[in-house]
Amino acid sequence: MSLDQGLLFGLLALLVVLLVWGRIRYDVVAFGALIACVVAGLIPATEAFAGFGHPATVTVALVLALSKALSDSGATDIFARAVQPAAGRTTTHIAALGGIGALLSGFMNNVGTLGLLMPVALSSAAKAKRAAGLLLMPLSFATILGGLITLIGTPPNIIVATQRAELLPARGSFDMFDFTPVGGVVALAGLLFVTLIGWRLMPRGDAAGTGAAELMRIDAYLSEIRIPADSEASSLTVSELYEKVKDLEVQVVAVMRQGRRIAPVPSGLALIVGDRVLIEASPKDLEAFVRRLGVEQGKSGTPEDGLLTDGEAIVAEAVIPPNSNLERRTVEQLRLGSRLGLTLLGVAREGRPYRGRLRDFRFAAGDVLLLHGEEDRVSDFVARYDLLPLAERGLIYGQRRHAASLAGLFALAILVASLGLVPIYIAFGAALTVMVASGLVSLRGLYAAIDWPVIVLLGALIPVGGALQSTGATDTIASAILEVTGGLPAWVVLTLVLVVTMTLSDVLNNAATAVVMAPISVNLAERLETNPDAFLMAVAIGASCAFLTPIGHQNNALIMGPGGYRFGDYWKMGAPLELLLVAVAIPMILLVWGL
Repeated sequence: MSLDQGLLFGLLALLVVLLVWGRIRYDVVAFGALIACVVAGLIPATEAFAGFGHPATVTVALVLALSKALSDSGATDIFARAVQPAAGRTTTHIAALGGIGALLSGFMNNVGTLGLLMPVALSSAAKAKRAAGLLLMPLSFATILGGLITLIGTPPNIIVATQRAELLPARGSFDMFDFTPVGGVVALAGLLFVTLIGWRLMPRGDAAGTGAAELMRIDAYLSEIRIPADSEASSLTVSELYEKVKDLEVQVVAVMRQGRRIAPVPSGLALIVGDRVLIEASPKDLEAFVRRLGVEQGKSGTPEDGLLTDGEAIVAEAVIPPNSNLERRTVEQLRLGSRLGLTLLGVAREGRPYRGRLRDFRFAAGDVLLLHGEEDRVSDFVARYDLLPLAERGLIYGQRRHAASLAGLFALAILVASLGLVPIYIAFGAALTVMVASGLVSLRGLYAAIDWPVIVLLGALIPVGGALQSTGATDTIASAILEVTGGLPAWVVLTLVLVVTMTLSDVLNNAATAVVMAPISVNLAERLETNPDAFLMAVAIGASCAFLTPIGHQNNALIMGPGGYRFGDYWKMGAPLELLLVAVAIPMILLVWGL
């Protein structure tokens, strides 16, 4: 092993450790690895940022933007409406959701597909009186599986296709539907398992599968108090009130004064005799609050007379996606009430309501927020921080009348790329240019739709993957694998590549896994004198099949709170699913691509 290889392996090991640790965002970790490789002389400085103009990076960005345009236009809503008639039985309910999710994910970003269908799943589950947790994990898995079907279904497919063009110039890139024969059969097998067997393996605990409002049970923590003449609370401002009870977890949600509702409540508002105040507090803190301030306790539970909601105010549920600007920030830092005019009624994390001091709560991906405020303020907050609303979308931030035009342009771009007339990134770039120039979509909205951390990750790691080739590290890794397999048949090595890629994808970002594993797989195939396309296809399948943990794929993280799942719930359905997919994928790869 050369010195350069030793340095590269050390940096890659540190990269993996930091990505698994998860305390530092993966785009920062990847960019740091790129800079370290340049400083160490493993990547020429002139090529350091070539990954940001790489076809894979550009194509992923364009697919994300097109997916957002289609979703916001309502062009995909017809599929969502097809779910409710099938909700009579759990099996058909999951089949409808999963089938539609997989179909859309073949042509849209699968995170966007989940964001579109998750409110549909929750709404249809409530109507069918079925636990949402029975639907959300199957839906998440189905949208991941759907990405296997086409070139644009998931970033790993795009990466593998472009790596083929670079590592095997004579063969060029994979085309749009080259993934379909294997990916389609694997996705179908996975969907059948999830629909017929997988959901029966789901946890049946009381918390699993409740919606946010049910999960957090805010009605048990909301109480109405009245301010009598002899109360210590009369003439106190809200901030002074908080100071008097700073050892208690109490939140003033709304005030009803002379028939007028005040919400959110300004910290400088002075309470007066006769005010009816809605507060959120545990029974223990409520008892201490009433006794200490001499107020009168009224009814508990969600009020029905406009104190909490009226024609303008609503209570809305939303989940924090990975890489949201809310991550790692506290409620106090946001100043929800004073700056944004909202009240945070509750938070749920990993399927459990948080009952500590909300003002000190630090947000994380997957948290479910229960927000109270005027409808337009809630909508603005959800859009600003890229939250996923958990109610069916009454508000669509797009132009519904353009749905047919957008869908037609998207289909035309796919057709042109599929016929090989122009590369796919040119076809998609042209489609987006027409959409923006004709006013069909907002340019600002398209920029906001791009998952920039993923783009930075790809742009940073593609040169690092190239360093694996240039330093001879792929030769070293391939030699080690062949030595371990000890002359076993090539199909066994192919299986090992699939399993290793799948395992890495369960703990790392799937795009990062594909960048690292693609050149290794090609090197292995060449040393075995077998078809490298078979090995690349194994990497594509393995990198997209992350079902054991909530951290392996963004979709799994997004459903954790709304579904009421715990970290250890995923492997119960995910482990047998991954075993099935290996058993299906290897014969299909051998049949379609051969060795």
